[in-house]
Amino acid sequence: MIVISDTSPITNLIQIDSLDLLNAVFGKIIIPQTVYNELCELPDQKKILDDQDWISVVPAENRSAITQLETQLDKGEAEAIALAMELQPDFLIIDELKGRTIAEGMGIKIVGLLGTLLKAKQLGYIAELKPKLEQLVNQGFRINPKLYKHVLKLAEEE
Repeated sequence: MIVISDTSPITNLIQIDSLDLLNAVFGKIIIPQTVYNELCELPDQKKILDDQDWISVVPAENRSAITQLETQLDKGEAEAIALAMELQPDFLIIDELKGRTIAEGMGIKIVGLLGTLLKAKQLGYIAELKPKLEQLVNQGFRINPKLYKHVLKLAEEE
């Protein structure tokens, strides 16, 4: 399975001490160089990332696609989508609405942080989803209340 991630899902999982769930659910994760650079802006995150042998940094090669995408998205999202165009992954993990919309429009299969956590629950890697959602909210992650309820319902916790 090929899975590429943008910056925010990894940062958010690190903040709630659950980065290992990415590995449990998807196996190896690929991130473009700019995403790695963004993640390493926080020294604690750099150490955590560098200790993960299941996260690989692969540069996106299509400079013209990156330049085009950067007119609408930040650098990390642009490179993640450009890399997904190149590698045709099983999933691109991305949360920002504009990036998700653009990626979906290009035929890239996406999943977000909430979908990843839901899959972790369904696979038995976490017993309950709600505590993870509460941790995310407490860290500043914004979840639409309707989506929050919907995800809990899918997790059979509502």
